[in-house]
Amino acid sequence: MDQFGGKLSDELIEEYTKSPNWKDGKFVNIIETNTDMDFYALPKVLYEKFFEAKERIPTNKIIVQNFDKEAFLAPSDNVKIIWYGHSAILINMSGHIILIDPMLGPDASPIAPFRTERFSDDIISFIDDMPDVDLVLLSHDHYDHLDMDSIIKLSKKAKQFFVGLGIKRHLMAWGVDESCVTEFDWWDDNKFHDINVTYTPSRHFSGRGLTDKQTTLWGGWVLDNNIEKIYFTGDGGYGEHFKEIGKKLGPFDFGLIECGQYDELWKEVHMTPEESVQAAIDANVKKAMPVHWGAFSLSIHPWKDPIRRFVKNAADKSLTICHSEPGGTFCCADNEWPEWWEKFE
Repeated sequence: MDQFGGKLSDELIEEYTKSPNWKDGKFVNIIETNTDMDFYALPKVLYEKFFEAKERIPTNKIIVQNFDKEAFLAPSDNVKIIWYGHSAILINMSGHIILIDPMLGPDASPIAPFRTERFSDDIISFIDDMPDVDLVLLSHDHYDHLDMDSIIKLSKKAKQFFVGLGIKRHLMAWGVDESCVTEFDWWDDNKFHDINVTYTPSRHFSGRGLTDKQTTLWGGWVLDNNIEKIYFTGDGGYGEHFKEIGKKLGPFDFGLIECGQYDELWKEVHMTPEESVQAAIDANVKKAMPVHWGAFSLSIHPWKDPIRRFVKNAADKSLTICHSEPGGTFCCADNEWPEWWEKFE
């Protein structure tokens, strides 16, 4: 199968033009955003990434805990969550199993000349240990969030897929039944059993090849079962949209906030840890967890930099946070959070 996913067609373009977020042949951000890297800066970035940057990758493999089925499936009024590193998150909400951005494969750059290997041993086999997945949420189509091999496995295990507008064509190319996929534009919502699911704006971009940039939509997700409300930001730079999301849909009991893979050259499409903390505050998140770190190195910052800076800045701004070990089951209401990353060099 083709890593690039489904191909764009005239019929699909005609469908996308109905979106208010499609302009001049592509999806656009609410805020003017530069998504083009300086071509002349690219050689320097690649040299720093592979030869100069220090402490980008852990010396030893990070251990991801095995799936604890009993703890995860035990009946509870509280949402149960497992973070697998980066932005892959398994949720038990009201007894419904929800999987967000299930990139569980070994390489976040499968078509690039250089590999971006996972910090842990390959965990794609963890999908086999999971219970049947009621719903998969996909924020956007970049390789570090939408993994072909993970989707192929999930096509036999997942019942429904909620995705950003345009992503359906990728899933269909990889064997997912069209009837199982629902596409969302920004602010679209849908009732999934007793959970209200809303797709929210983010400041980012999309594309899996050289010719399909910004032809699928990017965003975040809100899950609300009238007991707890969770906000997953998806990828994206800082902006006023966080306040708007908080005003329209908040406050949130728990937020999974993008924090990692930042760089001065792409500061408009990824947040620094300090911006991540402010985004959580803007969105009216009561307790926040940094994600998009701890599994891959897609920038030149040290791998512990996102979590250390997030923890410090959150303390400075009195934001309540958590930081679960990869693979561990936890509830939003839990209060003990060991600094597990300090066990690894």
